[in-house]
Amino acid sequence: MQLTFLGTRGEIGIRSRRHRRHSALLVEQDDARIMIDCGTDWLHRLRTVAPTAIVITHAHDDHAAGLAKGAPCPVYATAATWKLLRRLPISDRRTIPLRRAVRIGGVRFSAVPVQHSVRAPAVGYRVSAHGCCFFYLPDVADLPKPSDALRRVDLYIGDGATLRRSMVRRKGGALVGHAPMTSQLDWCEKAHVPRAVFTHCGSPIVRADAQAMDRLVGRLGREHGIDVRIAGDGDRLWLRPRVGRRGSRRPSSIRDELDSDQRTHGLSSATSTERR
Repeated sequence: MQLTFLGTRGEIGIRSRRHRRHSALLVEQDDARIMIDCGTDWLHRLRTVAPTAIVITHAHDDHAAGLAKGAPCPVYATAATWKLLRRLPISDRRTIPLRRAVRIGGVRFSAVPVQHSVRAPAVGYRVSAHGCCFFYLPDVADLPKPSDALRRVDLYIGDGATLRRSMVRRKGGALVGHAPMTSQLDWCEKAHVPRAVFTHCGSPIVRADAQAMDRLVGRLGREHGIDVRIAGDGDRLWLRPRVGRRGSRRPSSIRDELDSDQRTHGLSSATSTERR
C-alpha cells in the first residue's frame, strides 16, 4: 500500500507550509484510491484527488464538510455518522458496520469505536491489504482496549493535537477531546506497535520549528521504543509485507519520504496541481 498524507492540519485557525490542509489520507492499492476523511479544506478539490472511494471517521467539519457539494465516488461511514450527515448530497452512501471488516477496492477496513465527541461519535480504522496493516485514528480522547485494537498493527497514525498536555475532559459520563501523543505512544508500546506517525496537528506543532519538533518527537519515541514521526502535507509511506524463509509473515517493511527536504512538494500527480 502507498499512503499519502494529503493534509495534516487539525481544526485550528493557523496554517504552516508543512501543515496547510485539514487531515486526510490517500490509500492506494492496485487501482484503488481511497481517501480517508474530507474536511472543509477539500471542498471543490476532490477532482484533483480523484478518489475511487471516501471513508469518513466522524462528522466534524474538518473531517466531512468537504462533501458539502457531493462526491464523485461512493462514501463510506458508520450508521451514527450518516445520521449526522443525512443532509449532504451524497448519491452513493454505504454504511460500515462496527468491528466488522469491509472490503473497499481490495483493502479491508474495520471500524473501531473510540471516545472523542458525544455529538459526533468517532471511529478509528484498521486498514489492511496483502499482509500489511495500519491503524488510522486522527481524533481520539480514549481508545478502549488498545492492545486488542492495535494487535499486529505495523503502523499507528494518530492524533497530533498535543504532545504531553492532555486535552481530554469528561462530558456526560464520556471522555471527549484529544489524548496527548504520550498517551497514544503508551498504547502503541503495550501493543508492540513498532512505528507511529502523527497527523491532525494542533497549534503546538504547527507553530513550532519543524526540525526542533522532529527532534522532540523522536526523543519521545525512543522513550517508548517506537520510531515516531510527524507527518506533513504531501508525505508518503509505502507498506510492504515481509515474508520469512518458510513463508511466515514478519512485520511489514515501511519506506517513507517523511525525511525529505521536498516535504511540501511530495504530493502525487493527482494532487500536485494544488501546490502550484
